[in-house]
Amino acid sequence: MDQQLIERIVGEVLGQLSKDVSPMPAHAVPIAVSARHVHLKPEHVEALFGKGYELTKRSDLSQPGQFASNETVVVAGPKGSIERVRILGPARSLSQVEVSFTDAMKLGVKPPLRESGDIEGSAGITLIGPNGSIYLEEGLIVAQAHIHMAPGDASRFGVQNGEYVTVEVDGIRPVSFRNVKIRVSERYRLEMHIDTDEANAGFITQGTIGRLVKPGAENGETARTENHVPQSAPQPVNKPYEFKKKLLSNEDIRSIQEQDILLEKGTIVTALAKDTARELGKTISFRK
Repeated sequence: MDQQLIERIVGEVLGQLSKDVSPMPAHAVPIAVSARHVHLKPEHVEALFGKGYELTKRSDLSQPGQFASNETVVVAGPKGSIERVRILGPARSLSQVEVSFTDAMKLGVKPPLRESGDIEGSAGITLIGPNGSIYLEEGLIVAQAHIHMAPGDASRFGVQNGEYVTVEVDGIRPVSFRNVKIRVSERYRLEMHIDTDEANAGFITQGTIGRLVKPGAENGETARTENHVPQSAPQPVNKPYEFKKKLLSNEDIRSIQEQDILLEKGTIVTALAKDTARELGKTISFRK
């Protein structure tokens, strides 16, 4: 077979393949499920793995320049530990541990819901490596759902860095994620990141496609950008909910929006209510 014939056949095959690729819907965002992981600064890498140690690449991640390393650590809390938690590289300027709320319950800790990198005042945690262990006074968080995108993507969607949007996901268990933060950078590739609890809630697997909806938009279409003011992050409710009934049940816990629940003396709290409160990160206290 001569070279010209080979080149013609290859060209026809590539042309057919390009026709078969379906374009992404206008407001589509690919979703990645982010399992528990650790970021370490260089001195903590050395404390856990030995002086002069550097992380080694196992596989590239979707975001340019980021990789999953071969190295893992044990994450230990007051009530339990999780082994073989992978470290992501390269080394960073601060150390941070990202877990799901289910992981936090196993560890016996209460990490806040935070944007990655916002660790001031967050929960403490112990990390154990082959050559030592460290205790982080702060750094344990449950990562807030967010979307990485390049400036071109932000322009196409009509959003800006720091804005909050909704992402709808269809399927056998349709879900909507609200207050998803937009993060824009030249070094980012378009992708939404959620944790394993969020993925399990909607039967979401790696590569699932979501639909970005701006606040105020209808029928899944993005809103007009004119006169648009980015939504601020939801503010936590500090005032406790004053519960007046004599029995606090599981259903009561789930229906109360506030995080702190104040009970009258003598109120009965069911065992299931206590478990649900722990699961949702709510506190129960009695009036003095």
